Amino acid sequence: MTTMQGTPKRTRRAPTPEERKQCPERSRRLLLEAAMDEFSEKGFAGARVQDIADRAGLNKQLITYYFGGKEGLYRELGREWLRREATFNDPAVPFEELVVRYLREAFDDPRGIRLAIWQALTGEAGDEPREDLSDMRRRQAAGELADDLDPAAVLLMCYAVVSAPATMPHAVRQIFGIEPHSAEFRERWEEQLRRILRHLAA
Repeated sequence: MTTMQGTPKRTRRAPTPEERKQCPERSRRLLLEAAMDEFSEKGFAGARVQDIADRAGLNKQLITYYFGGKEGLYRELGREWLRREATFNDPAVPFEELVVRYLREAFDDPRGIRLAIWQALTGEAGDEPREDLSDMRRRQAAGELADDLDPAAVLLMCYAVVSAPATMPHAVRQIFGIEPHSAEFRERWEEQLRRILRHLAA
């Protein structure tokens, strides 16, 4: 098919059978990594399928083939996080250690925090279910939190301190005088967070 000017019109090319056979798991992983970069930088609305495919070095039709489109890719990132979270969110570990595990995850890959902020600011998070505070109440009953503390307030505070280095790097530089991604800040923030959490115990 040609345009009115006589120049060939580019048509969408579906992935070839060879492309589909070339290590599907590797292709899926490349697309997920590229999508995480794009979504965390631009949010769901701002991210373009073509840009994700370009980052991955793959045909953009593979996004539809593997994930059913942009929204399916976005949802798969959420499922990826839940699977990752299940590997370290252990109710049996002390509260201090649990929060530090989340902090280390945020330091190792701040893209998840940035994506969560995009979701919150743009309303992409939707109507999420209310947070289950049963584990926080259990920890309070066991003495890990003082009786006069509101478990909901403590949990929100923990969200804030874990996400702060990724969401407010300028504040880290202004207050601490060091880079938020530096080993020095990581060690200092983790150590101070542990101290603060100990003060919350009964």
